[in-house]
Amino acid sequence: QVQLVESGGGLVQAGGSLRLSCGASGSILRINFMGWYRQAPGNQRELVAVITSGSSTNYADSVKGRFTISTDNAKNTVYLQMNSLKPEDTGVYSCYAETVSYTQVRIITWGQGTQVTVSS
Repeated sequence: QVQLVESGGGLVQAGGSLRLSCGASGSILRINFMGWYRQAPGNQRELVAVITSGSSTNYADSVKGRFTISTDNAKNTVYLQMNSLKPEDTGVYSCYAETVSYTQVRIITWGQGTQVTVSS
C-alpha cells in the first residue's frame, strides 16, 4: 500500500502565498513522478504541476510564473509553493504519485486533498 498525506492548505488573501506539502509512504521502490491537481466547485479536476524523477517539471498555463513544484527525495515529499494567489486558484488540491513497488508494479495513488481558499 502507498499513502499520500497533504498539508498546508488554508485561507489566504489575494496576492498571498501558501506552501503545500505531500509525503508519500508505504511500499515504494521508487517514485516516477509526483504532482498536484486541483478542483474548484463545478469544475473538472485539472493538472496544476508535476515533477518527474529526473526533476523535469510541467505547469498549467494558469499558474506558470506563480507556482513552483519541488521535491525532497530523501523524504519522499513533494511541495507546491504558491505565490501571488488569485481567487480563481481556490479549490481542493490533491497530491498524486506514480510509484513502483518492490514487485515492480506501477501504482497511482491520490491523497485526500487539502482546501485552498483565496479571498478577494
